[in-house]
Amino acid sequence: MKIGVIADDLTGGNGTGVKLTKLGYNVATMVFYDHLPSSDQINGVIVDTDSRYVKREVAHRRVKTVAENLKKWETDIVCKRIDSTVRGNIGVELDTLLDELGTQAVAVVVPAYPDSGRIVSGGYLLVHGVPVQLSDVGKDPVKPVTESHVPKLVEKQSKFNVANIGLETILAGKQAIESKMQEAIDAGARIIVPDVITNEDIDAVAGAMAELEAYQMVPTDPGPLTAAFARAFSRKRMKDKKIIVTVGSVTSNSSKQLQYLKDKTNLRPIYVDSKKLATVDGVWDEEVDRVIALAKQEMEKQDILLITTDAPGSEILDLKTLGAQQGVSQDALAKRIADGLGKITRVVVQESKFEIGGCFSSGGDVTASLCSISRAEGIQLLDEILPLIAYGKFMGGYLDGIPIVTKGGTAGGMKAIYTSVKYLEAKF
Repeated sequence: MKIGVIADDLTGGNGTGVKLTKLGYNVATMVFYDHLPSSDQINGVIVDTDSRYVKREVAHRRVKTVAENLKKWETDIVCKRIDSTVRGNIGVELDTLLDELGTQAVAVVVPAYPDSGRIVSGGYLLVHGVPVQLSDVGKDPVKPVTESHVPKLVEKQSKFNVANIGLETILAGKQAIESKMQEAIDAGARIIVPDVITNEDIDAVAGAMAELEAYQMVPTDPGPLTAAFARAFSRKRMKDKKIIVTVGSVTSNSSKQLQYLKDKTNLRPIYVDSKKLATVDGVWDEEVDRVIALAKQEMEKQDILLITTDAPGSEILDLKTLGAQQGVSQDALAKRIADGLGKITRVVVQESKFEIGGCFSSGGDVTASLCSISRAEGIQLLDEILPLIAYGKFMGGYLDGIPIVTKGGTAGGMKAIYTSVKYLEAKF
């Protein structure tokens, strides 16, 4: 898959390019706008038009040339790199690019860069909490920025209709954003400016864009949206690759992490009855078989499969009492629960007709059982995602070579599981 970025500035373009290299692209920056890489090893190209401060007609000519070349290069994703403080010829460059790409092209303008203190709220671009026109770029000696409301700024510069998507929709998640984008497009908008205040908002916007397959969506941003869209676009076209998330820990922290994951991905969890696993009779087998069958059905509909004992309203089991009733120790019942989750995960992965992109396991007991039941020799450790959250691959056994992320049951903040899943997706 090829991705092309039209940048109005060299250093800014390089910043976007570095983000793409982290996704696995072989990226080159072209310093001459009328050139594309000759090497067939390059699948990501940044073309510097050096057009931020030139006259409109010059910006038009350069962007038109690059757009024509990118079409000849058979680019899958075309992006427009803009300044995070909305300096430059944004309007004319977008007009030119959309004209070249055709009537199904729609630009999504997100100057927000949360990690650098740039956010968009109510349509207004704030730089470290200050409206952009009141920041240093408002005093730019060449082209000062005099408008902080991004939709208005773009409307003044572009011939196309512009729509804004408010924060209430962004916070409602990917499906709500997708619906609002479709509504805006149906109403005639060719440029959409969503509010964005966090990196997770950017992920949600990118995910919604990837769902709108009838259109050529053009990320227009300083880099974060381009990277997120490239990941979401690839993920959408690799929908047969699944991620299995197994969580046995029932703590307030893990519950918050799971809720955050559910809110951001709109997935439907598969709940395991831990009380039925805390048995030494046939009830255990019945519950394991039930969940395996349900999981196989859900894999037809979901790319991220969450298997967990942390059901709404569930209570921590009194394993000591349950053990006494069954004539076994509480440790034995705890292992039965972990083994149940381990077997469910192993069978679902092993018998899946879809390719498995990776597993996530929370809790040492569950992870140990998964390794044991899958007959793995161990886990080849490759990276640390967050403290106490490791990335590696199964060594040997039924799941040999499959990527896995392991997390301590109480480890990580609210975003820990979501971040881990996104990490696995990026590894695709």
